[in-house]
Amino acid sequence: MRIYLDHNATTPVAPPVREAVARALDEQFGNPSSVHFFGQQAKAALDEARSAVAELVGGDPGEIVFTSGGTESDNMAIRGAAEALESTGRRHIIASAIEHEAVLNTLKALARRGWRTTLLKVDASGIVSPETLREALTDDTLLVSVMHANNEIGTVQPIRELAALAHERGALFHTDAVQSTAKIPVDVRVLGVDLLSISAHKFYGPKGVGALWIRRGTRLASVVTGGKQERNRRAGTENTPGIIGLGVAARLGLAKMATDGPRLAILRDRLEDGILNRVSRTVINGARAPRVPNTTNISFDHVEAESLLIALDLEGVAVSTGSACSSGTLEPSHVLRAMGFPPHRTQNSLRFSLGAANTEADIDAVVELLPGIVEKLRGLTRKVG
Repeated sequence: MRIYLDHNATTPVAPPVREAVARALDEQFGNPSSVHFFGQQAKAALDEARSAVAELVGGDPGEIVFTSGGTESDNMAIRGAAEALESTGRRHIIASAIEHEAVLNTLKALARRGWRTTLLKVDASGIVSPETLREALTDDTLLVSVMHANNEIGTVQPIRELAALAHERGALFHTDAVQSTAKIPVDVRVLGVDLLSISAHKFYGPKGVGALWIRRGTRLASVVTGGKQERNRRAGTENTPGIIGLGVAARLGLAKMATDGPRLAILRDRLEDGILNRVSRTVINGARAPRVPNTTNISFDHVEAESLLIALDLEGVAVSTGSACSSGTLEPSHVLRAMGFPPHRTQNSLRFSLGAANTEADIDAVVELLPGIVEKLRGLTRKVG
């Protein structure tokens, strides 16, 4: 038995995406910057993918810049805005304390160069309060970056309200939509943002490719310099096969969102109810709504999360303790810590993130396994204690 419940870390590539990428390696190998047939064939494929991504997020094709993934998109948005607008004298950047490391570590790097940064606190709900942002904004604020959906607990932030507040003070607004795109509707016009990041491998596309939507007219310095690719926004020969895969994944995501989302929410709720009812001293971390439909984060009292993860893996069930980018460390979840939870709770929580292939049978099998595993681990803890 193998059950994969770690789709927020990465998703399996959808068969149509795999086929498109393989075909591109053989048939669309030209350099998109070349003027001959082979180059223009590749360029046409990029244009088609650009249109697909734009449709997925509600933007225009000319506002899409292809990148190597969510991390580069976040860096391009934050560093690009900081460098492009440094001459304005605004040197204050705001983000939430529960952002992905791609945002948090970029802010740390800018702080070492003299930028002033503020991290917005959240409460146990995991939701950023608009009032908290209002209090943090100053006339010196250049940019606000708040993720659309959190990668560890799944909570969806009130981006439209937050972006409106930033704009009232003349600041730009960026949102990392890596965990929300193709799971829930994402429309840049409705959200009112200036910059939005996505990553293909979070919605059944290939790894190593993503995009940044840049509102037309937004000033942004290139963080990768060289040639004139991507309208002078991001130098370097484009990853044509990966981008084609991203485009196909975008089309699939848009087509399936209305049916996959509700189905996954039902399975997620079935998993939560089963665990809470059958395993004592368990609790869901963060608000149960609004959330992306596939994600839950559950605390197991008196169980070390790494031990529980390994025990589940031995039984064929893949889950995680939080962000895949932080795995392999013994550090407690910075998200749960920012939510004000005590140390033991930041280290006894698992993330379950469902995907398209999961079934009721998968969920029931996990619910059946967990009580015995948890009781065994708690027994070992009592003996050690």
